[in-house]
Amino acid sequence: MKTQSSTLKIIAENVKAYRLAKDISQEKLAEIADVHRNYIGHVERAERNMTIDSIERIAKALGVTVIALLTPQTK
Repeated sequence: MKTQSSTLKIIAENVKAYRLAKDISQEKLAEIADVHRNYIGHVERAERNMTIDSIERIAKALGVTVIALLTPQTK
């Protein structure tokens, strides 16, 4: 069983939180970010390692910075 990195978990939580806050479906986010529709689901479940390019495209599609996706949110 693979162990998820803490950074990957942070990105996963943030992508989902920003997507839901903007009321965007996974499919629509994938379309805007120009990634496969299943990719967003994998990202949100921290099942997929991401490239810098894909992090940048998803951040841009969400209207946030890459730093925002990498920063743990306080609860």
